[in-house]
Amino acid sequence: MKKLIIALSIALSFALPTYAFADQAACEAKAISKDGKPLYGAAKDASIKKCLGDAKPTDCEGKAVSKDGKPLYGAAKAASIKKCEGGK
Repeated sequence: MKKLIIALSIALSFALPTYAFADQAACEAKAISKDGKPLYGAAKDASIKKCLGDAKPTDCEGKAVSKDGKPLYGAAKAASIKKCEGGK
């Protein structure tokens, strides 16, 4: 049983980064200037960072935790989610 768990954890560890690299590769392909030329250096890094940030949805409910790391409830949770979403 222990060997099975180890094998599954190793297989999962190889599968997850592949998905992340696929997103980054797609963002690198989109890193082009207004005139159609590829970006380099800091401009390319900023473009990729923006692309990856836009692709990932924010999990405001998961971030609604107290200073102690415990999940918030009720009005405190609602206020935290509202603040996280930008006061929508």
